[in-house]
Order: sequence, then structure tokens, then C-alpha cells
Amino acid sequence: MSKGGGSVEGLNTRSPTIGELLGGLEELERERNLRFLRNLFKRFYEQEAVFEKVTSIKYREFGFLTLETRTMIRHLSFEDWRDLVKFLCEKVPADCYRSTAYYLNPSAPNMEGKGWLGADLVFDIDADHIQTSCKRRHDRWRCLDCGENGNGSAPENCPKCGSKRIDERAWFCSECLEAAKTETIKLLEFLYSDFGLTDQEISLYFSGHRGYHVHVESEEFKVLDQDARREIVDYITGLGIDPLVHGLGSLTSDEELAKALKFSTWAERLMKNGYDIVLNYGLEDLLRIGVKDKVASSIVENKEKIVELWWRGKFNQMVGVDSRTWEAIFLEAARKSGVLIDTVVTADVHRLIRLEGTLHSKTGLRKVKVLRDLESFDPLKEAVTFKKGEVKVHVYESPEFRVGESTFGPYSEVDIELPISAAVLLVCKGLAYVI
Repeated sequence: MSKGGGSVEGLNTRSPTIGELLGGLEELERERNLRFLRNLFKRFYEQEAVFEKVTSIKYREFGFLTLETRTMIRHLSFEDWRDLVKFLCEKVPADCYRSTAYYLNPSAPNMEGKGWLGADLVFDIDADHIQTSCKRRHDRWRCLDCGENGNGSAPENCPKCGSKRIDERAWFCSECLEAAKTETIKLLEFLYSDFGLTDQEISLYFSGHRGYHVHVESEEFKVLDQDARREIVDYITGLGIDPLVHGLGSLTSDEELAKALKFSTWAERLMKNGYDIVLNYGLEDLLRIGVKDKVASSIVENKEKIVELWWRGKFNQMVGVDSRTWEAIFLEAARKSGVLIDTVVTADVHRLIRLEGTLHSKTGLRKVKVLRDLESFDPLKEAVTFKKGEVKVHVYESPEFRVGESTFGPYSEVDIELPISAAVLLVCKGLAYVI
């Protein structure tokens, strides 16, 4: 193993400790939790971990968050897989990361000295970036200055005192994970249909928390710089998509439509989602996306006629519906068609990403490869690592949640014996301590 010093690029050098996540656990409770997690994580890495080997391991940089202080240690490299596993067993990190990039000297303490050789193209889809109704039920926030609090996603500033010191308690549930899965399915369709990638070049993983990672290992993509990767990001997210460029601006027949669909997969996406908008959007929805009042009313009233003309390429011949209206509808269609990825992750050619097969310290779940159909994949079953035994914990407060086939909670200031999988999740989330 080799190592160097330096700061983290793309990751915080220090994350909150379990005690800080709770707003300050008593020291004895904190130590008990740390000992509990350390023993479990150590046993996992010593006995149970079956890792998928990372391609070209000696050319990768590795980084680790320590369990006790959550300090990032990075600029490490390993000659082979056995050295890495030995390190994990000895150090028992909270979280493990590896570079998407390949380096000539991965342990160099700065990027200039590493000798960049290329990087895999990676995508991160996280439910935290997706607006779902369930957040109002299970997410909470509190101002650390005045105590104001509320449900749902945290505001940037406290609405009462204006402070930016907001403590956010974000949870995740089946609805969150389904939303992330939907975006991932959209992403895979782009990669296969638009970029011509194969199953051999794409690896799909549940991240261990709120979403999915997609890794692309391809010689064609490996050499792309940040600007080229940003172009890919813009294309997949639908940023700047112009329906005119894709042949939808002046259609007059089904022949012209067929030609547009043949040469552009984006044209097909815009048509499908545009059709859905016309069919399902009400007056308020159309006004929200910029359609004028009278025109919106006309669309709602003549919905059946527009739908009839849609796939004949004559939808834009409706009297009273101008080109600006269709532009607004297709812009909304582009928004619905685009994928909600973490754009920074994909564009970053020096990114560290969670190491395949390792544990996520915020859940105790594992980053696992999706080997079968994504539609039927259930992360709350297939990523569960600790399954044997029960643990008695004190739960401060938690929403209702599911692990495996069982549902637990909600809980508030209660001592309870739970299956170890549920107890680990609550402890990792900072919502409980081991008794």
C-alpha cells in the first residue's frame, strides 16, 4: 500500500460523527454505538465480504472515512486486491471509496503528480435530488439558532431568524427508492439507445443508501475530458434541447414525423411526453409551464382532437395554438424526459465513488450490483447485510420504515429489541443507541 497527504476533491474532509448527527449523544452512548458498529463492520470485512474486483486496481486511488472521527484519509493505493482487503480488516473504515480515474501514480499527494490516464464515466442518481411527496412525511429540519423546525426538505435559510445553520434529518423509504429506480431506468435507456453501449460496458449498483450508481467502462469514454463529459450531462438531462433541431417544429404529415423519429431518439421522447402532457395536464398545469390562459383553455377543450392528430404529425395545425405554446409543451416534455443525475459526479474526471461491495455507514446497507431485472430489484431486501440476531436499542424518534419483509415504527423515546438489520439502520442514522 502507498499513501500521500492532501485534501479531498469532491468529498468533504470531515463528516459529522454519529454523536453530532444526534445533536450530541452522551459520550457513553456514543462509544457504545461505535463499538457496536466497529465489531459488525470488522466481522463483515473479515468473514462475509465477497467483493467484485475493481478493474486495474493498482492504477486507482482509494480513500476512506474513519469510523471514530469521520476523517477522510485518501491518496492511498494498493498493489492487489489482497492488500486492500487486509487494510479493510485492520482499519475497519466507515466508508470506502475508489477513484473513477486511472493514474500512473495514484498515491501522489496532489492531482498534478498523479499522472491522469483516463476515467470511467459514472452516474449517481440519489433520491435526495428528486422531489417526492414522501419527504413531507419522513424528513425534518431544525434551526440550530432559534429552534424553528418543520417537515420536508430543509430551507436554505431559517424562515424565522434567517440563519443558515439548519440541521436536516433526511430519511428514505420505498417511495424514494422507487423514484430513484425510475430515473435509473431512464438513464439506462439513454446509454443503450443513444450511446450504443452494451451490457459488458455497463455496471449497475444500488449505492447502499438512497439511489443507484451506474459505471461505464469503455475505451471510447475513458479519454473524455470534463468538457466532453459536461456535454453528455447536458444531453442526458435535456438541458438546452431544442425541438426544432429534432425535426418537430414544422411537421405537416405522418411521413415527416416518421423521418424525425427515425433520426432522433430525443424526438421520440419529446413526442411521447408531449402526448402525455396534452392528455393529462389540466388548466393549472398548462399555465404553470407558460401556456397563456386562453390557449390553455383551448387545449383542454380540444384535447381529444389534438390527441387524434398527434401521431399523424398534424398536432400543430390546431387553430389558436401558436408555435410558442408547442415550444412550452416540448420544453416540459424535455424536462420530464431528462434524467435527474448528479451532474457534478459525471463531469468530474477525478471523482472518488463508493467502493463496490462495501458498507454505507449511514445505513449499514451494502453497495450491491444489480444482477437481475432492475424493475424487480428490492434494495431493502437485497442490500441488507446483517441478518442474524436481535439488539436492544433506545430509539429517540423514527418514522415507519421497512427492512426486508418487516415494517417497524414509528418510534419515539422507546427501549425496544429489534432485528439487527433494523437496529443497525437506526444507529447508523443517529436515531438510536445500543442499550
